[in-house]
Amino acid sequence: MSVRVARAAWARGWGAGCRCGAADFPLPPPRAVDVAELLRDATAAEEGPREVAARRPPGQCSVLLFPGQGSQVVGMGRGLLRYPRVRELYAAARSVLGYDLLELSLHGPQEALDRTAHCQPAVFVASLAAVEKLHHLQPAVIENCVAAAGFSVGEFAALVFAGAMEFSEGLYAVKVRAEAMQEASEAVPSGMLSVLGQPQSKFTFACLEAREHCKTLGIENPVCEVANYLFPDCRVISGHLEALQFLQKNSSKYHFRRTKMLPVSGGFHTRLMEPALEPLAQVLKSIGVKKPLVSVHSNVDGNRYMHPKHVQKLLVRQVVSPVKWEQTMHAIYERKKGMEFPQTFEVGPGNQLGTILKSCNLQAWKSYRHVEVLEDDGT
Repeated sequence: MSVRVARAAWARGWGAGCRCGAADFPLPPPRAVDVAELLRDATAAEEGPREVAARRPPGQCSVLLFPGQGSQVVGMGRGLLRYPRVRELYAAARSVLGYDLLELSLHGPQEALDRTAHCQPAVFVASLAAVEKLHHLQPAVIENCVAAAGFSVGEFAALVFAGAMEFSEGLYAVKVRAEAMQEASEAVPSGMLSVLGQPQSKFTFACLEAREHCKTLGIENPVCEVANYLFPDCRVISGHLEALQFLQKNSSKYHFRRTKMLPVSGGFHTRLMEPALEPLAQVLKSIGVKKPLVSVHSNVDGNRYMHPKHVQKLLVRQVVSPVKWEQTMHAIYERKKGMEFPQTFEVGPGNQLGTILKSCNLQAWKSYRHVEVLEDDGT
C-alpha cells in the first residue's frame, strides 16, 4: 500500500514543544504540507536509502551537505526570510534559546555571533532554513535526497533533516553542546590551526614535537593533534595555543605549505572538550532519537548511522574525535567508473564544503550548488 513518509522532522515535531530538560518551549503549529516526502511506498521505506537510490538514475538523486562552526557571517538568513516557515523556524528558535537568534544573525555584531554558544545554534537554524528555501524552489531535490552529512555541529542539522530528531529537540541539544564547548574552551588557552601540506608533510610527527615543546614550557598533558581531515594533504590541527604557535614557527620543517589560525575559541575535537561530554550525553538521552530516513554519515568514522543508539553514542564521541570529512566524502561519492554523480547542495552559510568537495572529488563537485543564505538569488 502506498504511503508518504515525512522527511522533515523539524516540521513533524513543531506541535509538541521541546521535551528536553525542565523547560517546555511553546512552538508554532505543524505545517500543512511536510517539507520532504521522499519514500513513496512502504516497501521502499523498509528497504532503506541505498535500494531507493538504485531505482533512480544517479544523476536524479541528491545529497545535502550541512556546514559547521566557522561558516557563520553577519547577514546570514536575509536571503531566506521570504520563504514559507522560515520566520517560524526563527520564532521557535527564540523560544528554545531564550534570545533573538534572527536579530543576532542578521545584524550581529560579528564578535557576538562568533561565540561558540551563539554560532552553533545560528548555523544549525540557518542551514535548516536553507532547506526550506531549497524545498520551495526545487522540491524534487528534497524528494530525491538519498544522503546527508554535516560538518561537526552541521551533523545535528543533517539528522534533523533526515528525521532522526525533531527541530526543537535538535536545537536544544545544540544549545547544550555549544554552551558546554564554550565553557571548556575558556578553561584552557587553545585553538585550531588550518594546515595545507603536501604529500611529504609529517602531521603526526609535527604534533608529537609540538607536544614535547609544550612540556618544556611546563604544560602538563599537552594536546596537539589532527582534529579535521578535510581533503588530501589538508588538515586542521587542534590543541594548546603554544603547540600551534610552535607549528607555525617551524612549518617548513614539516613541509607545510601554509598555516592559518582559525577564528575559533578552543581546541575542538580533542580531549580538551571532555567537560562537554556529559551535558551532551544527558540531553541526547532525554530526546526521542529515531533512525534516519536517509543515509546520514557520521563525522567519527564516515559511515552511515544505523540506529538511534548509534546516533546518540557517536554524537557524543564526535566532540572529542577528529572530523573525518575527507573519508566521509569518499564514502558518499564512491562509485563505479562511468556512473553519474548525484546533485550536491550545500545548505547553510558559506561554500567551504563545496571547496573541500572539489579537492576530494572533482567529478562530484561538477554537480555541486550552494543555497545562498545572505541574499535571495532564487537558487
